[in-house]
Amino acid sequence: MMFIKTAACYIRVSTDKQEELSPASQKKLLLEYAKKHDMSLSEENIFMEDGGVSGKTAKRRSVFQQMIAIAKSPMKPFDVILVWKYSRFARNQEESIVYKNMLARDGISVISISEPLADGPYGTLIERIIEWMDEYYSVNLSQEVLRGMKENALRGNYQSGSPLGYDIPHSHSTLQINSLESQIIQLIFEKFCIEKKGTLEIAKELNQLGLKTKCGKDFESRGVQYILQNPVYIGKIRWNRVRKQTNQEKPSSEWIIEQGKHPSIISEELFSLAQTRIQKERNSKKYPAICYKHYLSGLIKCSACGRTLAVSSHYRTKEKQKMYYLQCYGYLKGKCSVSHYISGKNLIPVLLYHLHILLDHFDMEYEYISKNFTSCSQKESSLIQAQLEKLIQKEMRIKTAYINGIDSIDEYQENKKAIQAEKALLSERQKKFLSEDSKPEVSISDVKVKNVTYILENDRIEVAVKNHALRSIIDKIVFDKNEFKIKIFFAEMI
Repeated sequence: MMFIKTAACYIRVSTDKQEELSPASQKKLLLEYAKKHDMSLSEENIFMEDGGVSGKTAKRRSVFQQMIAIAKSPMKPFDVILVWKYSRFARNQEESIVYKNMLARDGISVISISEPLADGPYGTLIERIIEWMDEYYSVNLSQEVLRGMKENALRGNYQSGSPLGYDIPHSHSTLQINSLESQIIQLIFEKFCIEKKGTLEIAKELNQLGLKTKCGKDFESRGVQYILQNPVYIGKIRWNRVRKQTNQEKPSSEWIIEQGKHPSIISEELFSLAQTRIQKERNSKKYPAICYKHYLSGLIKCSACGRTLAVSSHYRTKEKQKMYYLQCYGYLKGKCSVSHYISGKNLIPVLLYHLHILLDHFDMEYEYISKNFTSCSQKESSLIQAQLEKLIQKEMRIKTAYINGIDSIDEYQENKKAIQAEKALLSERQKKFLSEDSKPEVSISDVKVKNVTYILENDRIEVAVKNHALRSIIDKIVFDKNEFKIKIFFAEMI
């Protein structure tokens, strides 16, 4: 009695697609081979990777991993795996040998229907040579592709998905400005450079406006920082920044930054200001102001070890107010032997007294940046209006869907309720920008900072704004508890 082998087949189309059979063609040839050689091949044992998937590494091929897992299961559903070419199984010789040996231990062999091999040592040798040639082809092709991409980058051609603020209308087209998204980019840079807000704070404000990233997701701090550092917005292209396999950033000396062929969204002056601030904060390792409990957070330093005095707070029912306390972070962690514990009630009046003397004496007035930029409030109001118009269109679409019988009355009412809630939130946000009475008396977004002490003493101004104002002129304040003295170090003016 003849033994009928149970077969599986693995189908993959390479990313380069050169001299490549389509998945349907590979499947047809594999089915014909199985029938000709009296192999049983059911539809459930046909494993096909979706789209062009590289054969360099097996861990990225989900269908391949699924096939190996089924092959190693106790049921052992097939005896042989058919492939059109050995390069479809793997283009990495080391992985190819590992997986073939793993399958061989369970009596499962891998057969290339277009590369027949003789039995015995000679056939094994030829198989290893084929694997080596496949790997060499893959490595060489990668080098050629990278060389081509490098040349393309040096010519200033953008070769990636369109970033927020731009569109690519068709294949081989240069980046074109998206009018709505470009306003988001301008808003991010102006909030960061002019209003001195942190990336986390900016992300929260963008999400409150109902704005989304290019992928339709909420903004995050790291996404905002990526935008702030991307030279694409000043008309340049950046290539070879990260390693594709690990997504780790390469040394800047390996990057390629060239003048692109697309229009810029922001000025080089504004971009330069953003890079200066990012580098300064990276060196000082400061937390964003939005995370601070008090406007002095991150500024007061221990005279013994130089570490920051951490701020803690609790609400006192008797006084009906929040009380603040400071202590050296190093002392709290056992790294400093000198306690600098002090109540904010005792320290803040002394600090304000000295600030009054110093700032009134120096008569601080300076400009952050030129007045060529449209106010952030106008841009936010414009973006909110665009979001409201989108919601009105969406409301019309769900109504049409209900009238045409696509949605039920319950679905229509639920969708309408969600849209109306979103419209209400945006409308409230818009009123803030349209009403003159709702604006704070002093804002860090003003072009000139005239009186920092006034900002610090004004209860209507937020903690983050006070912190920004103070940091704009002061680098650090060293507190010596033993002598109860403070030393104020002023920051360089940008």
